[in-house]
Amino acid sequence: MVTDKELLSDEHWEKIEPLLPTTAPGPKGGRPKADNRLTLTGIIWVLRSGARWKDLPDRYPSPATCWRRLKNWEAAGIWTKLRKIFLRDLDVKGAIDWEEAFMDGSFAPAKNGGDCVGKTKKGKGTKG
Repeated sequence: MVTDKELLSDEHWEKIEPLLPTTAPGPKGGRPKADNRLTLTGIIWVLRSGARWKDLPDRYPSPATCWRRLKNWEAAGIWTKLRKIFLRDLDVKGAIDWEEAFMDGSFAPAKNGGDCVGKTKKGKGTKG
């Protein structure tokens, strides 16, 4: 079994923590916010294992909390900043062979889905 320290080391956390937003308690108090480090470790656990969010072990915050933070941190540009920081560190250490690295993993569908494949007028089956 992989430990939480193996998923997110102290060294990595020191670089990540300053980039994550902190939330102050509301004026009326309310439920305390889930710990950012534990939430991030839960996110990493799901992404690494390929498991469904609902299968997240109980030692992490709720699946909804982890998913919501993943989404919010993406919207805030946190993941892009982290990628740049860690790529720079790996480059400085000489751990990346830029002659063999691929930076763009995006895919584009064929324009109009190709000439002979697609739904019929009634939406059943394919033509061609």
